[in-house]
Amino acid sequence: MATIAERPLAPGNEERFFLRAAIIMAATIVAGFSLDLVVGRSTFASPPLLHAHAITFMGWMVIYLLQNFLVASGRVDLHRRLGWIGVLWIVAMVILGTAVTVAMVRRGGVPFFFKPLQFLIFDPVTVLTFAGLTYAGVALRRRTDWHRRLNYCGMSLLLGPALGRLLPMPLLAPWGYEILFAVILIFPAVGWWSDVRRTGRGHPAWRWGMLTIIGSVVLTEAITYGPAGGAIYNAVTAGSPGATVPPLAFPAPPGS
Repeated sequence: MATIAERPLAPGNEERFFLRAAIIMAATIVAGFSLDLVVGRSTFASPPLLHAHAITFMGWMVIYLLQNFLVASGRVDLHRRLGWIGVLWIVAMVILGTAVTVAMVRRGGVPFFFKPLQFLIFDPVTVLTFAGLTYAGVALRRRTDWHRRLNYCGMSLLLGPALGRLLPMPLLAPWGYEILFAVILIFPAVGWWSDVRRTGRGHPAWRWGMLTIIGSVVLTEAITYGPAGGAIYNAVTAGSPGATVPPLAFPAPPGS
């Protein structure tokens, strides 16, 4: 996540927007998962795989927030060094994110407001889309305007699990997945609007970021409801309790 923007934060500069946005994103993630703990939907007595997943993804939140603080304070040298750690960190996120999804589907533990097959597809597709947007930002690190906006769009995708805990997901069925991603799109849309307000035009990186996010939803739906979806589900759940769960039916709510 290195960048060539070496000027310190000054009033009116866009660094202020990205720093504030990073803080809001971090607060959203903390609020979502804290709510789970408060209402008893989550516990620290979870399998090691879930703990590794949580530490890795929360670690990225810290990296992203710190990166924006470093740029805002003019410490671009540290920003560049930490950025290369982030490049490797994403690999662990893709592996652990996919592993946790597969484990949940195999044990038949998908949240009841998602269809198991849809959940199996959209989680890995979302993490891979995040990785793609972020790596594109790294590749364009010498074009700071593209770099920070693509990273922002990638980070927006990671808000899904937290937003899913804050939104009334059971009431949004059968369109919970689609509505969740519509809410995610609000974040890059705000970035585009901030550009328009500040400069009179939205940067094209926002368009590419939002189109990529929408493309991930379209791809998820195409696989879920296409012939490949059933084959993937059968291969993943073979020999597990998840094999007895209908892939395109919403699971029963807890206690029903």
